[in-house]
Amino acid sequence: MKRAIVSLAAVALVACCGVRPTEVLDGGAPASGIPEGMRIYFASDKGLRGVSRPDKEITDLAAAVKLVIAGPNEAELAAGLTDLTAVTGEFSASAAEGQVTVRLPRTPVTGVAGMAAGQLVCSLSRAESLQHGTRPDAVRVTVVAQGGTVGPYQCSQFLGG
Repeated sequence: MKRAIVSLAAVALVACCGVRPTEVLDGGAPASGIPEGMRIYFASDKGLRGVSRPDKEITDLAAAVKLVIAGPNEAELAAGLTDLTAVTGEFSASAAEGQVTVRLPRTPVTGVAGMAAGQLVCSLSRAESLQHGTRPDAVRVTVVAQGGTVGPYQCSQFLGG
């Protein structure tokens, strides 16, 4: 009998725990696709990180290069982002059918290696996507610099763990 009373008390305690049933909540539409607007890429100690520049209109591919070499803003610097590109002097960028070529005649090819190349490749891939509707993962970027050519690269080669 004592065991039955203890069991009944335990069941009553669990049943009255104060959690009320709720109906299903609508969480809204799932995220889909690529975020709108321009994204540029900077280096961090964990690899490349894309940052949004929704207020910047990309009228040509050179505008994307200008955004990269302008560097991170104060908040991005505080978060550990940096620009590793060593772009100096004039430059140009052009595209044809998802093939982007950026020309940096006064920048040594060593200034656009590793993550620095990734910054340009990923930023230009995004710009090409915005301008011509090319899927970012289908864009290939070649960098022609002083002393050599690197690429063609895809952004995915610089992202991921």
